[in-house]
Amino acid sequence: MQHDDRIKIGISACLVGEQVRFDGGHKRDGYIMGTLGLYFDFVPLCPEVGAGLGVPRQTMHLVRKDGTVRAINTKDASIDHTDALAAYTHAAVLQLQGIHGYILKKNSPSCGMERVKVYSLENRNVPPERDGIGIFARGLREQFPLLPIEEEGRLCDPVLRENFIQRVFIYHRWQQLQAAELKPADLVAFHADHKYILMAHDQDMVRELGQLVARAGVTEDLPHLANDYLHLMMATLEKRVSRGQHANVLMHLMGYLKNALDGEDRQELLETIHQYRTGYVPLIVPITLLKHHFRRHPQPYIERQHYLNPHPRELMLRNQL
Repeated sequence: MQHDDRIKIGISACLVGEQVRFDGGHKRDGYIMGTLGLYFDFVPLCPEVGAGLGVPRQTMHLVRKDGTVRAINTKDASIDHTDALAAYTHAAVLQLQGIHGYILKKNSPSCGMERVKVYSLENRNVPPERDGIGIFARGLREQFPLLPIEEEGRLCDPVLRENFIQRVFIYHRWQQLQAAELKPADLVAFHADHKYILMAHDQDMVRELGQLVARAGVTEDLPHLANDYLHLMMATLEKRVSRGQHANVLMHLMGYLKNALDGEDRQELLETIHQYRTGYVPLIVPITLLKHHFRRHPQPYIERQHYLNPHPRELMLRNQL
């Protein structure tokens, strides 16, 4: 991947090693910088520094107040940073144009994506509830509702990690498609190329998406149709994929080889898919075997399927699924 083609990812600045934490430190993430950094260009932002809070600074936490959640100084409840953070979030939109994903710092009152502690203003003895979203994270989702967003902590989960990176690559391909002035045939081809990825996430949604695509050549409002498709596609891709769902897709792909394989090869492939389904081997094993057979018995429709090559193999995301 040439440098000019590298995908841009927004990220909490502390995760790339910038010393922007409240204590002047950072939270550099080795996996993000050492592995993802080979394929993505990061756009680091710290909303707390951007909001003018300085380094070092007094800490803040989320507080439920008058039916809303505010970012309040932990030592002095009269100091409220919510509006400053919200203003920075609105201003940062210009810096974030052209990004295709975002990685946030977990548990942060500004950047936490979920389960951030929210305290009671009236009663400090009440344990905090873990149902908050950071002020910047909430604004980011409002400004970019379809953007793939994840926390660095959740990237430790192999399924969530692969899901996020897959969404980033698909969202990037979609944006490239839009930039080239989308035509009905382009939408049809895009759906066809991603059919088995989408099937792994939700078979019913694939049918709904297919029905939308079928209207591409007969409606005059293609931009509206494409927007509906994008919303439904991104919602589908957020769903976790189980081994059973992957195995179902693998069996569908095997169907294209039914007249090409002899009995021994067919049995070996069936057994490998079963071993994957039952947890004895990772997803990369049946995928590699399928790709071997498709190289020997090419199928033009299968060659275009991103399911078999959803992201650079060097990321080794499917070695742990």
